[in-house]
Amino acid sequence: MSGCITAATGLVLFLFAMVRLTATVRRTVTSIRTRELFRYAVRTPIWGVVTGILVTILFQSSSATTVLTVGLVSAGLLSFFHSLGVLLGADIGTTLTVQFVVWRVTDLSPLLLIGGALLWATGKKRLASPGEGIFYFGLMFFGLSLATQGTEFLRESPAALRFFQETSGPLAGVLIGCVFTALVQSSAVPISLLVILAGHDLVTVEAALPFVLGANLGTSATAIIAATASNSEGRRVAFSHTFFKAAGVALFLTVLSPFAAMLQTFSTSVPQQIALSHIVFNLVVAVLFLPFLPLFARFALRIIPKRGETLPLWPEFIDDRLLSDPEAALEAARKEMEREMALARRMCAIAVNLVTNFQPGPVRTIGYMESVVNSLKQEISGFLRLVSERPLSEAMSKRLFFYSSLVNDIERIADHAVNISELAELKKENRIGFSEAADQDLADILALVNTNLDDALTLMET
Repeated sequence: MSGCITAATGLVLFLFAMVRLTATVRRTVTSIRTRELFRYAVRTPIWGVVTGILVTILFQSSSATTVLTVGLVSAGLLSFFHSLGVLLGADIGTTLTVQFVVWRVTDLSPLLLIGGALLWATGKKRLASPGEGIFYFGLMFFGLSLATQGTEFLRESPAALRFFQETSGPLAGVLIGCVFTALVQSSAVPISLLVILAGHDLVTVEAALPFVLGANLGTSATAIIAATASNSEGRRVAFSHTFFKAAGVALFLTVLSPFAAMLQTFSTSVPQQIALSHIVFNLVVAVLFLPFLPLFARFALRIIPKRGETLPLWPEFIDDRLLSDPEAALEAARKEMEREMALARRMCAIAVNLVTNFQPGPVRTIGYMESVVNSLKQEISGFLRLVSERPLSEAMSKRLFFYSSLVNDIERIADHAVNISELAELKKENRIGFSEAADQDLADILALVNTNLDDALTLMET
């Protein structure tokens, strides 16, 4: 009984640490840096895969990367096609966690916990944030270390041996692995547990493979949950992720015995064979789908139609090479500000709609848009400062002053949209009702905001 409690405690600590590590990384890695990573995703599908791998290694969770991708596509900040490579890369990146278990990083967990705690306790932002991340990273593997200790008794348990013998059927294993992963929302948990059990000689690679396949399929549940509160773009991403996984599982189920034999040629260690199966599965799925992503994107658009507008995450027009021609540089800044304005306008419309029809999905969309507006404002302002250092005519100086002021105003409009969405959430939680007159006032205010933005656009073009 005590072993079960120890193992359960270890798994709970692992899950808790993974969630906290993801949150810590999101705070530490600024939106601009994350945006820079996603900049590479749109170059080619291969770069998208690399982006997915890197972001998942940072978050230590493919689910976090998948949810982020669903959100970015739903918000129109990343195109559906460019998201596909990221999804394939995220599935490869998550295999590193299981490999850490095989490499016995769990033995280093006390050192990581102590070192991380000491850095965190300094209170200095430059040290505290990385220290917090190291602490939770260590806690993840300390939890797995407890799970290893807690499952030692299973080696002598006839019931445990009987369970794995009776559920050795491929479909039963896939189903159990899928359901368990969907419940904990992490494929690393069941596969790490399989590695631990294999270390106790409780599981063979042949028996473990169906569970590994099921665990990979179960990760799509997170994307599906995120997509339920999303638009058609987000649902298409979730469908694609599920399709990739299901196709991979169907393929590998037909070659389980040869696959197991191949793994045994790479290593004599069963835990290493299980970890390798996780890596090979996701690599094969990526290699198979990567050349056909354009075709698959068209197929997915037929299944879930209605293509949304995409407003990229980074500047499209401003470029330091334009600084030699101040007139061209100011024109590029104007076009970039039009994009920033379009985002702010959309944020206001979504926020006002939340007041009367609150949904959690659009709140996340506003959050993604705000990070883009903030970073656009910084980049446009920096670009305008560089333009100001060039020789300018009186007319160009006036335009520069106007643009410098307007870019800040647009960002403040976006901030107000965020404030409205937060108040809408409070209104929902406290069950506060608005009168028809109040709803009309909000609609009138939104109309005034749109009119002011239209006027600003007109002034920018003159």
